[in-house]
Amino acid sequence: MDQAQTKRIVLGITGGIAAYKAAELARLLVKQGIEVQVAMTEAATHFITPATMQALTGKPVLLDQWQDDKGMAHIQSSRVADAIVIAPATADFIAKLAHGLANDLLSTLCLARDCPLLVAPAMNKQMWANAATQRNVQQLLADGVTLLGPASGVQACGEEGMGRMLEAEELARDILEALQNPSLSPALSRQRERELDGVKVLITAGPTYEAIDAVRGITNRSSGKMGYAIAQAALEMGAQVTLVSGPTALTKPLGAQVVDVTSAAEMLAAVQQNVAQADVFIAVAAVADYRVSKPAAQKIKKSDASLTLELIPNPDILAYVANLPQPPFCVGFAAESEKLHEHATAKRKKKNIPLLAANLAQDAIGSDDNELVLFDDAGEHLLPRADKLTLARALLNHIVGMKKI
Repeated sequence: MDQAQTKRIVLGITGGIAAYKAAELARLLVKQGIEVQVAMTEAATHFITPATMQALTGKPVLLDQWQDDKGMAHIQSSRVADAIVIAPATADFIAKLAHGLANDLLSTLCLARDCPLLVAPAMNKQMWANAATQRNVQQLLADGVTLLGPASGVQACGEEGMGRMLEAEELARDILEALQNPSLSPALSRQRERELDGVKVLITAGPTYEAIDAVRGITNRSSGKMGYAIAQAALEMGAQVTLVSGPTALTKPLGAQVVDVTSAAEMLAAVQQNVAQADVFIAVAAVADYRVSKPAAQKIKKSDASLTLELIPNPDILAYVANLPQPPFCVGFAAESEKLHEHATAKRKKKNIPLLAANLAQDAIGSDDNELVLFDDAGEHLLPRADKLTLARALLNHIVGMKKI
């Protein structure tokens, strides 16, 4: 990942049994390209070792204010962080934060920060329900701290109730959302109704690759970024996402079921296996229109003679889904090089789908931002130029507005 774009967090671990989940959380964040610096309280080391966290993050764990020769670990670490995440956050540590105490490295680091603070509570249900804890939580919210959880469930003490720390995968998703869109608090997103809760969304993304011989093939310049952004946005909105992906170099969206394919035939087969459960189908993939009728099993050797390849049409995956007896809500994509409105309108009519998103290929392929024009029965709707995750969120909101799924 480009150093200029690398996101950095400080992961603070306090002394609770849920500290074991911090190891998985760190692993998931590192896998997503996040640089993780762990800071632990002394109590946390009784539940999970600094050696484990160092092995997972590749960085020495911050344990003591006086680790560096200047005694400025709290300043140095907080200044380079895009966010500080406390997971687990015990009742004791939440009280420290609420009252501005700074008697160890981690609490001092939080007080000295100039970046967002995200807190994942973890404690017994009585401790969570205690009036003092609830006052402290309300103070943190008033101070602009983001609260991630807690959840209700079976606790380490054997009791069941509110206070359990969110699972690592759910925390990682919320942290990524906060890093990608700082203006949208994950705490608020938890409290709002998620528009796609329980909705099953099937998405195709990326290019396909059609073999010519053992080493050559027909493909295109699609990066898969738009499809992956839609998958991420759908996950944020509570959807159950299946992503059928052609060959890309992108990191798989956390929480999505990803089916890797190569050719158009493989993509069609994967869609056929999953479409019966889908409520929404979004065909973003740039599927090759043609394939070689008889690809060579071995490499075709170069010669001075001309070479003729017979190309035959690939299956139309979107048309197949749209023409099922009970199709899901279908959304198509069109990347055009000219006459955007004319070609997009004709494609939507031919496919007989309720919504089509179109853009100019030369402005969109491989880029991190572009603009989209949405075509539906009500007319045309411009989504102004923005990063692809922002466009993905706007597209899904448009879908929700069209059809109460």
